Amino acid sequence: MDAFDAPAIGFAPEAVLFDMDGLMIESERALLECWRAAASDLALDLDDALWLSMVGLHDRACLDLLHARLDPAQVHALVDGANALYEVRVHAGLPLKPGVFELLGVLQGRGLPCAVVTSTRRERALFKLERCGLLAHFRDVVTGSDVEHPKPAPDIYRLAAQRLGVDPARCVVLEDSAPGVRAALAAGMTPIQVPDLVPPDDGVRALGHRIVESLRHARVLIEPALT
Repeated sequence: MDAFDAPAIGFAPEAVLFDMDGLMIESERALLECWRAAASDLALDLDDALWLSMVGLHDRACLDLLHARLDPAQVHALVDGANALYEVRVHAGLPLKPGVFELLGVLQGRGLPCAVVTSTRRERALFKLERCGLLAHFRDVVTGSDVEHPKPAPDIYRLAAQRLGVDPARCVVLEDSAPGVRAALAAGMTPIQVPDLVPPDDGVRALGHRIVESLRHARVLIEPALT
């Protein structure tokens, strides 16, 4: 299902949960460029498929992917180099995805609680949200620092519902990545996927969730259920 072919939400949600990177913040492209530059500086021959396979994963899973390809010294140098380049981008301020504030305005106008649910570690997540002007729009922020088992495990979404005091079955989740969609489904929630760098493959589409082109399209699916 794509764009307006996807059906509207068939129930009145009690909360809407937002992923952060690639969903609200235009960060995945910046991070991809930083990985490329750091690898080039170290003369490492690594293709984009490796970086794209990390989208939506927790830091530990990303390190596992790197260790499968490189020796420990190379991994350490690559991660340090990419992180240094990325921190410059973060401090300068990353752009936002179109439609994010419009959607938040609709939800807040109806008094619907919203939370950020991200695999990013807490300190970095809070800084990025604050730097982008998003933090004040959310009732809670649940991060990869708060759970033992990250996405695609359902723990982080279940924790978000618990903190907001809502039934997981009454939560709509906005995600860009396959691990996030799988986590939301496993938590018993209703995900809407807004793909970023990695388009959903046949296996992801077979999950049967809603897939749209932008947050503006997602708003079209959610807003009728708020009346």
